[in-house]
Amino acid sequence: MSLLTDLTGQVAVIAGGGNGIGAATAEAIAKRGAHVVILDLNLKAAELTSKLISKNGGSAQALTVDATNEDSIKAAILQILGQHKKIDILVNSVGITGPTGKPSHEMTIDDYRKTFEINFYSAIALQSAVMPSMIENGYGRVMQVASISGKEGNPNMGPYSTSKGALIAHVKSSAKEVSSKGVTINAIAPAVVATAINDGTPPEVLAYMISKIPMGRVGQPSEVGELIAWAVSPACSFTTGFVFDLSGGRATY
Repeated sequence: MSLLTDLTGQVAVIAGGGNGIGAATAEAIAKRGAHVVILDLNLKAAELTSKLISKNGGSAQALTVDATNEDSIKAAILQILGQHKKIDILVNSVGITGPTGKPSHEMTIDDYRKTFEINFYSAIALQSAVMPSMIENGYGRVMQVASISGKEGNPNMGPYSTSKGALIAHVKSSAKEVSSKGVTINAIAPAVVATAINDGTPPEVLAYMISKIPMGRVGQPSEVGELIAWAVSPACSFTTGFVFDLSGGRATY
């Protein structure tokens, strides 16, 4: 392992780490030596991921957090800082698809509001909660899990696509604010990944998304986790405000 990708001694917070992309990312980061704190509304799922990491020789713990509740997020971050004195890495993979299968003009404002609360406002709250400590320490890595739909827009997925587009804009603007303080903020834009988030997506919507991928397949959570683990390491030191492509060639810009 390259010295620049070694995360030994670092503390990583993985929001939404109970399953899917978050769990795979927690495993990849722990494998590189970091202590991983898994935040999830589903404590049982977070604990299962933590136990798996520990079984494989890594260091992890689980905390329950409601990502739509700013006070819950602040309390968890304060608890982590109190225990470990720092947070080097934040990966946010909290998200839902929201209502799908119909055009935006048939959606309600409430359809959008709920999706934004989980996909966008929680991302702001999580990032804001860790930022003072990262700035004080002069080092930090933030990775927000966006989506290819936030760059290109998927039809009949208005709330999801719009919330991920907003997340990308937030990454680009907030990254410039702390670019001289040793903190990088980036995003990834996966295409369809084989996780439970797509369990309720209509088959025709999934078929549309897969048809746009030149590789002709869905991505695997481990592929996402490996890219994130590199991007939040010291090796990725001159990239900020960027959206990493993880779309099987669908969009490389």
